[in-house]
Amino acid sequence: MIFPCILSGGIGSRLWPLSRKDRPKQFLPIFNGESLFQKTLKRVQGKAFGAPIVIGNNNHRFLMGEQLAETGVEADTILLEPMGRNTAAPAAMAALLASERDPEALVLLLPSDHLIGEEDVFLQAIDDASAAALSGQIVTFGITPHEPNTGYGYIQLEDGADPVRKVAAFVEKPDLLTAQKFLADHNYVWNAGIFLYAAKAMIDAFETHQPQLMSDVRAALATRSKDLDFTRLDTDAFAKIESISIDYAIMERASNISCVPMAPQWDDLGSWSAIWDVLDKDPQGNSGLGDTRFLGSQNCLAYADDGLVSVIGLSDVLVISTRDSVLVAHKDKAQDVKKIVEALENEGREEVNAHPRAYKLWGWTERINSGDRFSVQSMMIKPGKGLTLQSHLHRAEHWVVVSGTVEITIEGKAELLTENQSAFVPLGAQHKLYNPGKIPVRMIEVQSGTYLDADDILRHS
Repeated sequence: MIFPCILSGGIGSRLWPLSRKDRPKQFLPIFNGESLFQKTLKRVQGKAFGAPIVIGNNNHRFLMGEQLAETGVEADTILLEPMGRNTAAPAAMAALLASERDPEALVLLLPSDHLIGEEDVFLQAIDDASAAALSGQIVTFGITPHEPNTGYGYIQLEDGADPVRKVAAFVEKPDLLTAQKFLADHNYVWNAGIFLYAAKAMIDAFETHQPQLMSDVRAALATRSKDLDFTRLDTDAFAKIESISIDYAIMERASNISCVPMAPQWDDLGSWSAIWDVLDKDPQGNSGLGDTRFLGSQNCLAYADDGLVSVIGLSDVLVISTRDSVLVAHKDKAQDVKKIVEALENEGREEVNAHPRAYKLWGWTERINSGDRFSVQSMMIKPGKGLTLQSHLHRAEHWVVVSGTVEITIEGKAELLTENQSAFVPLGAQHKLYNPGKIPVRMIEVQSGTYLDADDILRHS
């Protein structure tokens, strides 16, 4: 049995302002309403695969849970990382978790933010790699290059034409001249960061080459606890694990390394220009997502998160509009978006971290407007879900129901409110919300008081 382990820890800062720390690129529904995370989940369904192990950031737990549910996939485990620790620790944890299910298990370790156009080619490559993985090889997958790309690491393969080839060396991101030589050589492939291995082979590799890291991983896993559908780890124990990539920790040290070269129309979508490359285009080469218009423009990308975006008389330009931020850039400068993000981080700008919409276990909230003593937001509460009993020390709240029926409890008194009805929650009053209906509840919440941050909550149940 192959256990897919889907890694979901990246941020994708080059896709700002759409990709942010609280909703990174793998969760963005920009492919006909589907995200890269969901595409990855669907890619590894079928009789050859077991239920997936998902390893991701604790801050994205509700996004992972929501998108799993939307896809109809039930995870074996949703393991929450208290902080990022690169890819070596998740590779070791996946091996240990899979071996608990099946001592002979194979693990397919793959990022959640890659696009694969020809999934049958990808699945054939996994099939080609399976025998080698069962024999104890740690197999990586290399992408046959079609250009001298300097943004990827490379894998040098030993001569041969077999589907599975021995690895001669791992090579850092090259300069352009070196990349051109790699392209002409035909024995170099892009390092896709996808691996297939027997759980016991990877455990042995860590015990041999990274014994301290493996000891720390085992100690962290020993602290596992269940929280709803998630598995949590002790923060202090996890923090002791070294932050290192699987390439440096194992792949460049072990001798049982092989590679399957493949060409499945792969892209890691590391920039807005890469997004433009894979989208459908009009006869002038323009791609639009959301409510967009083009006039006298060529080879442009426009994204409208909220409202209308029109592009007139421009060529090779990216226009990305969200509710609170707008990015305009030449496609040749798409990689420099990261520099803007770094500058904004240094300024302490919240637009780097948080979207106006914040996802919760029960639904979501979305900022509309705010000032020194007020905040207005829209809320959605899913059927059968609700907010726990709570109170606030510094703010009062006024709710207006836009659609649906909600049960509102204030100081122990419950009542049902429906469209156009409202309720007022005085400062300090204990209150909770619950959606008893079959459709989502939409509400407007107005907060007023001297302190409006999210940590002004006292939970009572």
